[in-house]
Amino acid sequence: MVAARLDRLPVTRLHRYLIAVVGVATFFDLYDLFLASSISTVLSKEFGVSSAELKPLLASAFVGAFVGALTLGRLADRIGRRRAFLVTLGLYSVFTLLGAFSTDVWMLVACRFIAGIGIGAELPLADAYLADLLPAKSRGRATAWAYTVGFCGVPVAGFLAKGLVGETPLGIDGWRWLFVIGALGAAIVWVLRAGLPESPRWLAAQGRGEEAEAVLARLENAAGQELPEPKPVDAPPERAARFTDLLRPPWRRRAGMLYVFQVLQAFGYYGFGSLVPIVLAAKGFDLTHSLTFSALTFLGYPIGSALSIPVIERVQRKTLIIASAIGMAVFGLAFGYSSSGALIAVFGFAYTAASNVFSNAFHTYQGELFPTTLRATAAGSAYSLSRLATAAMPYLLIPVLDHAGAGTMFAVVAGAMVLLVANVAAFGPRTTGRSVEDIAAEAGHRSASAS
Repeated sequence: MVAARLDRLPVTRLHRYLIAVVGVATFFDLYDLFLASSISTVLSKEFGVSSAELKPLLASAFVGAFVGALTLGRLADRIGRRRAFLVTLGLYSVFTLLGAFSTDVWMLVACRFIAGIGIGAELPLADAYLADLLPAKSRGRATAWAYTVGFCGVPVAGFLAKGLVGETPLGIDGWRWLFVIGALGAAIVWVLRAGLPESPRWLAAQGRGEEAEAVLARLENAAGQELPEPKPVDAPPERAARFTDLLRPPWRRRAGMLYVFQVLQAFGYYGFGSLVPIVLAAKGFDLTHSLTFSALTFLGYPIGSALSIPVIERVQRKTLIIASAIGMAVFGLAFGYSSSGALIAVFGFAYTAASNVFSNAFHTYQGELFPTTLRATAAGSAYSLSRLATAAMPYLLIPVLDHAGAGTMFAVVAGAMVLLVANVAAFGPRTTGRSVEDIAAEAGHRSASAS
């Protein structure tokens, strides 16, 4: 009955508030993820970092993110979405601020690692929380709005890096200000997040019916209109779940698809974003031009995210993922083989725009595939693999870039996206417009039929 009451709701003012708060939190998560690549060349000079030391600096936050996504995602299924959100933001804010005052590269690596633990769980927790709270018919569009706000953090990181790197406002190095801004912004979001409602689906699954009823009543009152009678949802009762349930029927097929997907998407999504300034340097552009082209390229992140809003409820999620992944492969190859500044800017922008249609589709998708008691665990553990793969990107792709050039490097990325397309086409279920309980029940029916 909780699911039926949630799915009959229109998008209310309370929904819009929680979408905005989640969006602003993802803003600082994505701001931070793309910050290190934007200032990597400056940090090389600041601390005298060698090429060998640059790799752990770029990888440190992603290794931390692997740990955070793996552990804090499971924690959210145990203690609740809201409490886990506060843990992630607290870690990120404190250690990003400490990182701003690093005295050497290894202190910065350590701070980036611990801040990454908080960063790593943020996006999968957001996916699970939004899937829990949002009505089925508008879940994709509302999630796309949250990520559109979030992806504004990427060009902001690029343009702030361009404006502050090399400057010393108030006698403090500009790159340090970039970390301070991220830490203080996250601290403000922590205060806003403390007022978010807990997921009524999660509360009901924990046997906390009165608390679930209070949240439902708050959401229904916010609708400000007479609501239709809830339609019963055919779904098995929720039970306590363990991580190992993901490795057994009926969830093994979906978990395997999602795990393979997350490893491969790291090549296309974060492989591009975290390495683009280094690629531009390899093409012969100096620091100023490299930061300018990076900032222009990063404009594609929020614009591409916004482009997904009108189509995400009209096209099947898996179809949208496949189409945008093909676009990424094509634009990535064009970017890799371009030599003029104009073409680099055009194809870089096109790549990031396509990648954020892709991103919004898969963030919505991974939050829809599993029941409430496994939703954050599945999203977090799968996403942890993408963060681990992203941490490996400098070690995998920079040698290709150094020895064979940008074109060959993007051929590797394109190959990964082709494998991703085949994986989703073969094993991904259809989810658009359906209740998350109905989507979960389908896996059980499929497993029973197979048996």
